[in-house]
Order: sequence, then C-alpha cells, then structure tokens
Amino acid sequence: MKKLMSRNTKNVLVVSFGFLLLFTAYGGLQSLQSSLNAEEGMGVISLSVIYGAIILSSMFLPPIMIKNLGCKWTIVLSMGCYVAYSFGNLAPGWASLMTTSAILGMGGSPLWSAKCTYLTISGNRQGQKYNKKGQDLINQYFGVFFFIFQSSAVWGNLMSSLIFGQDQNIVEVPEENLEFCGVSTCLDNFTVIGNSTRPSKHLVDTLLGCYIGVGLLAIIFVAVFLDNIDRDQAKEFRTTKGNKSFWSTFLATFKLLRDPRLLLLIPLTMYSGFEQSFLSGEYTKNYVTCALGIHYVGFVMICFGASNSLCSFAFGRLAQYTGRIALFCLAAAINLGSFLGLLYWKPHPDQLAVFFVFPALWGMADAVWQTQTNALYGILFAENKEAAFANYRMWESLGFVIAFAYSTFICLSTKIYIALAVLALTMVTYLYVEYNEYKHPTPQVTEDFLKPIKPELKDNKEDNVISQTQL
Repeated sequence: MKKLMSRNTKNVLVVSFGFLLLFTAYGGLQSLQSSLNAEEGMGVISLSVIYGAIILSSMFLPPIMIKNLGCKWTIVLSMGCYVAYSFGNLAPGWASLMTTSAILGMGGSPLWSAKCTYLTISGNRQGQKYNKKGQDLINQYFGVFFFIFQSSAVWGNLMSSLIFGQDQNIVEVPEENLEFCGVSTCLDNFTVIGNSTRPSKHLVDTLLGCYIGVGLLAIIFVAVFLDNIDRDQAKEFRTTKGNKSFWSTFLATFKLLRDPRLLLLIPLTMYSGFEQSFLSGEYTKNYVTCALGIHYVGFVMICFGASNSLCSFAFGRLAQYTGRIALFCLAAAINLGSFLGLLYWKPHPDQLAVFFVFPALWGMADAVWQTQTNALYGILFAENKEAAFANYRMWESLGFVIAFAYSTFICLSTKIYIALAVLALTMVTYLYVEYNEYKHPTPQVTEDFLKPIKPELKDNKEDNVISQTQL
C-alpha cells in the first residue's frame, strides 16, 4: 500500500484546480477587454471598476465572510460573482458591463483572501503534523497553487485564439500604421489605429458561452470536493460572538495598518497591480493588437501563462534554498530589463518571436511577485490572516485601479516611467522589511492558535490518507 497524498495536499489541489477553471474564463476575458471593448475605453474602464470595487470590498467583507461562512463557502459564493461578469459581456454596454464589473469586484477580495487563508492554514497544519517549518510548506503550497492557477492563462487564451482565428475579417496591418504601435502610441485620443478590428458577434458569443460554462464548472467542483476545514470555527463565531466581535471583525483590515511592516509592504503590493495591468492592458493593446491583431493576444498570453505556471512551481520550492530576497531581486531585474526594452522596441510583424519573449520574461517575474508576496503575508501576519490578505487584495487592487485609470490619459512611455519608479520604491521598502525580519524574526504560529483538526487524526496516519493504491 502506498500513501498518495495527505488531506491538506488534496485540498490545496482542489482549490488550485477550482481557480484554474474560474480564471480560464475570467483571465482570458480580462486580456481582451482593452481590445474587445475598446470603444470610448469601455473595456479598460470596466477593469478599473472591478478593482475599485475590490478595494471597497477589501475594507470590510473578507474578515466578515470568512469568519461567518468559513473559507470554503466564501470561495464558492465569490466565484459566482466572477461568472456574472461573463454574462455582462454578452451584451456589452455601459450599464451591463459596469454593473457586472462592480459585482465581480465585490466578490474578488473575499475570494482571494479566503484562498490565501485556506492555504496558510493547510501549510501550518501540515507542518505541525510532520514536524516541519510551516513557512516552507506555505511557500510550497503557494508554489503549487500558482503553478496550476497560472496555467489558466494558457487555456483561456488558447480558447480565444482558436475561436477568433476563425474570423474571416482578419487583415494585415498597413505598414504606415505600424509607426503608431509601441511607445509611439501617444495620439490625442489615445486609440490604437493598427489592426484593432473586432471579431464577429457570433464568435464573441461562442467564446463567452465557453467561458460561462467553465466558470459554472469551477463553482460545482469546489462546492463538491473542497473540505470545510474551518467549519467549526465559523460555527462558533456565528453562535457565540456578539456585536462587539462583529465590529472588531469589520474594522480588522484597518487595525492591521497600525503594523509598520504592513505599511512598508504597500509599495510591493501595489506594484503587483501595476505590473499585471501593464501586461494585460498596455502590452496586449499597444504592441500585440496594434501590430499583429487581436487574434494574436491569446497566443501571446499563453506564453505568459506557461512561463508563469512553471516558474511559480519552481520558485515555490526554490525559496527554501535561496530565500525570498534573491527571488525578489531576480524579479525586479527582469521587470527592469523588460520595461527598458519596451521603451526602445519598435514592434513589427516581422519580429514575431519578440512578441513572445516579453510575456515569457514577464511570467517569470510575476511568478515571484505572486508566490513570494502571498507567502510573505501568510508568514508575517499568521495570527491575522483574514485581515492581512484583505489588505493585500486592497492595495494590489489600488495599483490596478491607478494603472487602468490613467491608461487613456497619458502616453505609454510615461506609464513605463511610473512603473519603474514604483518598482524602485518597492525594492527599498521590501528590503527594509526583510532586514527588520532578520533582526526580529516573527515567531512561528502555535498549535493552540490554529485549532487544527481533531487530535486523534495526529495519531492515526490512515485518517489523513485520501487514497491508497496497491503496488
């Protein structure tokens, strides 16, 4: 008989594949917004509304929902908000798109906070059971999650590229229009005049139908297979806590801002929003769509997703040998080189390979920003996980909002300089946090605080086995 996986590992995989399905739909749709709904900047504005609503929901919803519903049902309910956005794109107008964007945003922060809390609890429990450092297992679990999750960019964008590739209206970009692609995009109306033809409505509706089906499958998958690991704590909170606890939970996100470590991590967290929004909003529109056409956006983002997925898994395991600092420095160097390259590169269809090099490098850097920043929050604020990850989502979303908000008002070169300035500030404040952590290490969480699974499970190895097989 051979043990295949522990219950904690099984739950991490269920969360990961659930997010894979959900973001196969949403991720592919987000990559297309700046090109698909380009009229009057409606697509980019809808993304700003999403992240603006996430900021609002981050202020109070995650701790309240997670404490009352538990991580599992918070995830399931929030996933429904994401599916609503796909329905809103079936008939894209200001009313439908902005309403469903706000709904998605209100579910966004609880979804990610619950996921991060779930992985942190699982990592600490696994570490306690096998007498390993919870920090290392949290890093590994976030690495596994992002390895699976980031591959959603592959599948979602593959769907869009294959479906839009059937469009009969694809034309080559006139040579004279190519001069307006890249950093040359600084016209009075800030529109791309390259190959920005919208695919036929039939093809768009076909793609959205696929996205909606995949999103609904994600909800069912998580609802059926994910263990409700904090059910007892949620039940106890609902039945024994009064109004005082409600208001304490309501204000938990803001109370954590009194921690100077969190304040110093704000630039790092916001930069995550800046760099992701640049790729999905600026690179896809001003380089790919402008020079190659919207049908190439999916293929380019597949390259980003594949690179991000593989590096997430590798960095999650590598962190225990190299430490976080080396990985963060690597990501900063990659983004610095990429931004400088984009400042001077003149995109042209003859340089097809180059269009894929930048997203591949971006995926490598983003793998660090995602896995290591999430793990860092889980390690530094283990006793206030819900509030910490709500802050993470709030400040990251503020980065998205700012980047998307000025997207239609300033030149592309200026956006790159802003991102570089935020990157520089990020590294200074992050390194100070690491220096402080070196001088005053955060103590490991105790078993009493985690309230893990029943004691008898520790003595019975078979209870933690999900499946066994005959050799």
